[in-house]
Amino acid sequence: MRLFEMRLNNRIFSCGYFFLILSLHLLTPFCNAGAQSVSINIHADWKFRKAGDTEWLRASVPGTVHTDLLSNKIIPDPFFGVNEKNLQWIDTCDWEYETRFDVDDSLFQRSHCEMSFEGLDTYATVFLNGQQILSADNMFRTWAVDCKKNLKKEKNHLVVRFESAVKRGIAEAKKLPYTLPGDEKIFTRKAQYQYGWDWGPRFVTCGIWRPVKLIFRNAFILNDVHVIIDQLSDSVAQLIAEVNITVEKPATFSFKIIAENGSLDSFNFERIVRPENKTTKLTFAIKNPKRWWCNGLGDASLYHISVQASTSGSGSDQKNIAVGLRTLQLVQEKDAKGKSFYFRINGIPVFMKGANWIPADNFLPRVSDEKYLQLLSDAKDANMNMLRVWGGGVYERNSFYEYCDSLGILVWQDFMFACAMYPGNKAFVDNVREEIRENVIRLRNHPSLALWCGNNEIDEGWKNWGWQKQYKYAEEDSAKIYIDYLNLFHKIIPDVVSNLDPERSYWESSPSIGWGHKESLEEGDSHYWGVWWGMEPFEMYKKKIGRFMSEYGFQAMPELRTIESFTDEKDRSLSSPEIKNHQKHPTGFETIDHYLNDWYKEPKDFESYIYLTQLLQADGIRTAIEAHRGAKPYCMGTLYWQLSDCWPVASWSSIDYNGRWKALHYAVRESYGKYLISVEDTGEYFNVFVTSDDTGFTKATLRLSAVDFSGNVLWRDSAFCYLSADKATVAYKAKKEDLTYSVNTFRIFLKMDLVKNGQTLATKNYFFKKPKELLLEKPEINYDVRKEKDNISITLSSNTLAKNLFIRLKNTDARFSENYFDLLPKEARTVSFHSALTVEEVRLSLILRSLCDSY
Repeated sequence: MRLFEMRLNNRIFSCGYFFLILSLHLLTPFCNAGAQSVSINIHADWKFRKAGDTEWLRASVPGTVHTDLLSNKIIPDPFFGVNEKNLQWIDTCDWEYETRFDVDDSLFQRSHCEMSFEGLDTYATVFLNGQQILSADNMFRTWAVDCKKNLKKEKNHLVVRFESAVKRGIAEAKKLPYTLPGDEKIFTRKAQYQYGWDWGPRFVTCGIWRPVKLIFRNAFILNDVHVIIDQLSDSVAQLIAEVNITVEKPATFSFKIIAENGSLDSFNFERIVRPENKTTKLTFAIKNPKRWWCNGLGDASLYHISVQASTSGSGSDQKNIAVGLRTLQLVQEKDAKGKSFYFRINGIPVFMKGANWIPADNFLPRVSDEKYLQLLSDAKDANMNMLRVWGGGVYERNSFYEYCDSLGILVWQDFMFACAMYPGNKAFVDNVREEIRENVIRLRNHPSLALWCGNNEIDEGWKNWGWQKQYKYAEEDSAKIYIDYLNLFHKIIPDVVSNLDPERSYWESSPSIGWGHKESLEEGDSHYWGVWWGMEPFEMYKKKIGRFMSEYGFQAMPELRTIESFTDEKDRSLSSPEIKNHQKHPTGFETIDHYLNDWYKEPKDFESYIYLTQLLQADGIRTAIEAHRGAKPYCMGTLYWQLSDCWPVASWSSIDYNGRWKALHYAVRESYGKYLISVEDTGEYFNVFVTSDDTGFTKATLRLSAVDFSGNVLWRDSAFCYLSADKATVAYKAKKEDLTYSVNTFRIFLKMDLVKNGQTLATKNYFFKKPKELLLEKPEINYDVRKEKDNISITLSSNTLAKNLFIRLKNTDARFSENYFDLLPKEARTVSFHSALTVEEVRLSLILRSLCDSY
């Protein structure tokens, strides 16, 4: 008997940051006599070949053709050097996959067997025992077919043939009398970023990228349970469970709703279910409910419930669901300055702090649950409460949203359309309609899901990017293209959402208005790219502030160790083809240099360049975040581009492909704290603002001191603050000349601490000059290393200011509690990390770099 992976009523439990995922991995399929449906993964003994070849090679399922070619040593590492350029032949070929399997007799005796492909990428034809059983054309859909009549007990032969998505897309494009922006990729319901982006390579994959299952049942199957919050108060939560069941004939069902940990009463129901009316509603309640809160406001409390269905003589089936009890609204109300755009959770307006999410790998099956959890935990640790899943990637796996539920991270969910116009023919639209239906049903129970958004930047692209002039459309063609756009994003998709998930808001396109128009800063969400694309200075972040800043960003290099993973030593320079291939923006290095010359001195070598680009990126995004939060409540959200990478690359990410935090992520953790100190220099006046994301008023003291680079305190002052949760508070105001009179502003900084009852709530060091103008001296840094179990601490001190101190270990990764910070003179600073290294090994491998070391 072949090895199967079987899951019987798979359950997921929340425990702090982690889920315990229970699954059975058995040598012989086991059938629980009481289980109505049994799911078996068909993941063993797969082989693949290029269509027309005679030799079969080992394959992994889930997987992709690129990673299968790599594991068989047919191709080199696609991410290394310039290998990408030599691997473009792969997406022009057709590929075949096959496996053989047996079925346990007890399962074979069941009346129904469905074969389910949760992800086929993309144009696939499936054959079972020589008979075609399905044809697929959408990467984002589940493809399922009743295969019992084609199934045998032994020696089943399963074949999946993939047609080149590139060739198919080109053929579809030729059918239109005009060219649509986006080229061949838009005709294929496939992750758009695989065709290349300005942060990612072109690897147009194919393969069985999500699980393949055989689902056995008899008389019925429980398909779905949608839990709706009908009413929610401090005393009770009234809930409705809409249960969808497939039955062959009318039957009386007993339903039971229980909590896995006994946190609520059990509820029993009896209903008649008919084939023509699959959905029945069950009403139940939770007394004294614990609310689900996003990160920073409270616990992300979850109730793990099981909905069980049974009917006489046919066994039982069940679904397990994590329920988060919260209210959430997108609020858009006209005001004196335009129209608001903010989220209200459990009745409280919440400022959203976060980033944009792109797929974590070009080869999606390589993204493990552990990688999901690490990246999402990193987001939580940086005080984020929202991520925007960008429309050029994929609808992520269930575990991504489960972790967001558990960590209290809200999800702005784009549908998978980005930066292009899409066809409007019936076959395409019907395909999309089913894609939307499936994914809304799959994701709608998650309390973390905050918003459905139709697409990324298509409305802006059509109106502002010159497509109509570029493609020289005739008037009737232009009208047809835009009518197709409106039909898809203003009618079809919102109709599906409103029918299946009416409690959530739908937003047609992000942004609603292009960043070159003043209206983009007065209503809706804003993508502001004046900094970077427009070459505007960082200071413009303080002026170009919208109601909700859903995209903006700045590039930096990844850490040296990440660059070492895709280059040889001789290739580590900006002029090498290898480094250039890992910068996908057409003017990326030129743009970085434009800003770098404005803020920093010329770096002395390649490693210094890496370090300075990271400081520069942190400077820019910190400026933006402080401006956005300081404009509260006019602005109520800031999501920078982007959290992480899909390969090792120079990009806008704050965490590089290998999971290493850039300087930006450390800066974001501080800038997204509950309390934030920011400074406004008007030229005449010096204003200090404090922004609070607490839910009520806070009494605190702002302490200020002017300190020179040798640690001498020139003056001190303090101010009592009464901080509102509704807006930024001016905590301190003075004439600039009064602060800087008779002092050398090239050699001092302003140290600010917000203190309450002896506890420091926030800190900020403000420099009066740009980094290149500061008169820094090379610091003498002393350090002491200590270890307790696997926790290592390094206490550092310096005789003078060590600006932007970067700590790393040679040939070893370490996640330091702090990094890229200002080590102040005459003050000891302790950083810690977990490692199995000895104290002596740490001392020998410790590398310290401050700003002075880069010139």
